[in-house]
Parts: sequence; C-alpha cells; structure tokens
Amino acid sequence: MRVGRYGRGWTRRVFLEKLAAGAASAGVLAPLWEVLAKDGDARRAYPDELLSIEARTRGRLAPGSVIDAGTAELVRDLLDPVRFRQVTEMGRRLVIGPTTTDLMRLGPWEFIEATLRNAGRARFAADGNIVADDGGPWIGGHPFPAARTALEVFAGQTLSWGRHDVSVYASREEDIETDGAVTHRYETVWAELAATGRLVLDPRPHWTGREDTLRFQAVYFLSPVDSRSGYLSVWPYDQNRLPSLLGYLPQFKRVRSLPTNQRFEPPVPGSALYLSDAWAAGDPFLMWSNYRIVQRGPALAALSGNWTAGDPDWRHGTHGGPQGRTFWNTTVELVPEAIVVEAEPTGFPRAPVSKKRVWFDARTWLPFAMVSYDRRGQPFRFFDGAYALYEAGPKRVMDGRHPYWSWTHIHAHDVQTGRVTRIEQVASAGGHRMRVNDPAAYDAYLTESALRRFGA
Repeated sequence: MRVGRYGRGWTRRVFLEKLAAGAASAGVLAPLWEVLAKDGDARRAYPDELLSIEARTRGRLAPGSVIDAGTAELVRDLLDPVRFRQVTEMGRRLVIGPTTTDLMRLGPWEFIEATLRNAGRARFAADGNIVADDGGPWIGGHPFPAARTALEVFAGQTLSWGRHDVSVYASREEDIETDGAVTHRYETVWAELAATGRLVLDPRPHWTGREDTLRFQAVYFLSPVDSRSGYLSVWPYDQNRLPSLLGYLPQFKRVRSLPTNQRFEPPVPGSALYLSDAWAAGDPFLMWSNYRIVQRGPALAALSGNWTAGDPDWRHGTHGGPQGRTFWNTTVELVPEAIVVEAEPTGFPRAPVSKKRVWFDARTWLPFAMVSYDRRGQPFRFFDGAYALYEAGPKRVMDGRHPYWSWTHIHAHDVQTGRVTRIEQVASAGGHRMRVNDPAAYDAYLTESALRRFGA
C-alpha cells in the first residue's frame, strides 16, 4: 500500500466545494475529460485514495475482500443507503475487485471513441432537445462527456441506453418474496435499435427517413406460456413526447395499443421492475425536471468482472436472503468519482414516485444505482446494475473487432415490501440468442409484424 499526500479530508472538501457550486465537471487533480482525452487513463485526475480501496481503508480492505455485515461500516460512505441495508440486514455480500482505470474497458469501444471524437458538438435547442452543431439529431456517443449540469448528465444517458446501435439481450428473471421463495420465473428477450446517433450500422449517423425517431425497443416474455406477452415501443426523438406502445397480451390474444403514460407498473405479475426503470432513464428526459446534483464523491459500483465466463450460458450464482438466493454474486470496485442526480416526474402527475436519485460514474456517465421515493418522500424502490467487458483470459465474446461490453445482471428491490426481482443476461433464452449490432434484429423483433408473429 502506498500512502499518498492527499487524505480523505482533503478530497472530501474538494467534493463538497464542487457540490456547493452545483457543477457536474469531474476530476480532482485535473479536469477529468482533458485527462481521458489524452490517453484514456483516469489516474492523473485523482489521488491514490480515490483509486485504491486499500489506500482508502488503510489496508483493512483490498481486492479480493468481501463486504458483508461485519465490514460494511468501513465503506458506508461508498454505498447508497439501500445497498448498505441489503448488506447489513439481508445477507448481501459484495466482492471487491481492482479499480478499472482504462476508459476503453468501461463501455463499448465505438461509443467511447465517438464520445471523444464528438466532444463539444452538442447543445440544447429551444425546445429542450439535444442537437448537434448542424442543428440535426445528435450524432453518437455521449453528447456531454465533460457535463456541467445535472440535465446534461441525464439527457445523454436517455439518448443511448445500451450504447450499441443494436442490442438483443436474452435474459432470465426470478422474483423473490421476503421469505426467499421464488414466486415467478420468466425467460425474456429485450431488443433496442437506434435510429439516430448510429456508430456502426449504415446508414449513419442516422437512419435515412427516420431522423425523427430516437429508438425502437421491444420486450418479449417467452415463458411460462400463460404469461407469454410482448411490448413494442417507438421513441420519438422529441423528448417532449411519450413513446408509442403496442402490446400483445395473452388474455386478449391480439395486438392492441396501450396507454404509454402508465409507466410505473410492472409488465408481468410478480416483477418489481417498471418500464420507467429501464437503464435508470426509461422515460423521455423532458418528462422529468428539477434536475440537480445532490451528492458527489467516491463510490462502489459493479463495473467490471461480472461476466461468468466459466458458465456456457453465463448464469450467475446467488446468495443472501432466507434461502440463499435473493442476490446475485457481484464484484464491485472503487469508482473515484460518482455524481448523484435527483429529478422529479413532473410530466406524470399520477406517478407514485415523487423523485428519484441516480448514481453515475463520472468517467462514463454510466448509471449504476437508483433509488426512487414515494409521495411521502420515503424510499420506495431500488435498482442496481452490474456490467462487464465480456473477456476473461482466453475467453471472450466479440462485438466486431472488440470484446462485447454490456450489463450482466440487475436487481430491482421494492424497499417497502421487501420483494426483489433478479434479472441476468444469458447467452440464450427460449431459443433466442444475444445479438449486438445485427440489423436483422429490426425485422425479427421491432415491428408490429414481429409482435403479431410472436402472438400467432
């Protein structure tokens, strides 16, 4: 362990001063994105005690250590309140991994490359939407890498959820009751395709004739048979408008148009995940407002090392809760700077949520945790995600010329009832396989015809 000259008190003062100023600009020793633009390594922007869990805890924790009820107090300031409660009261454990400092291992290669290449070319138009310097739709990557405001942080995430032009996720879901029993199991396939800001697929950066569309998105619940259903959503680029929503529901045996303002309900019985929760930015960003930064500093997040390369279907182990299966096994690492953004759902007057807080990694503006609050201001629901570059020794999953980067598993926790939904990305589910940047996904999943075929 190397003792640095910058202590926790000094860095805490720096973060408090930045929080008081209300600016999102990241970096402690130097402006973060100036450092990252040079060589993609964040280390020159932060002192050792923000890069090493061993330095921060004075040797009491190190990579390989386990955060459990006996050690959680050592990192209380690095955890959101719900994960701290999960660890101390519900038996959740978090394994510590080394801090990832190479920017290109924290997202899809093409997305990060475009973020660097297009820096400085985004602005907000008079109607609140993000446009490029030519006045057209955004051209790809995060529009505000050196974000200065909470709105810039959040808006960039909304424009590109999975950070690929096309993503098809095969997944498995289990819904866990407070007694640890699994009440529902689902196999699903989720698809999303970008119409604007495309980086790999032609035509790019926009699908010709579709410049008014942000994305196509669909989710299909494949099993059990009695819950077989599907939903197709088309997002306008204009963030003042709600996406359209078509659904195939087993009780009606047909495709029908559904109201899209009911975004705070689970799509299937037993689930604790809402449509609004997707990527912590499941609604058009102009349907929320009063964006503000409420907290900043180091944090623990599951950004690397969470791909189970040893399992042919990428299945994850579980632990915790009364029956040892409430939480996924998860590796977390020290994030040198996280920024917490709060927002209110002013476009949804009947929402059961009064506000949400989302934790972002300041290096990539990737969300890794979210807490929503009910109308009384009490914690309501929690969402956290784990990510990885799908590469482990000689094993890797390729995305073109580079290893695949994506989410690996998520938890959605209803804090008030205690129910937990676990979802993991797997290699295949119900005969559907993971795909990335495959244009054939449009006809397969993202049209009304695809939805009707699914219900046939």
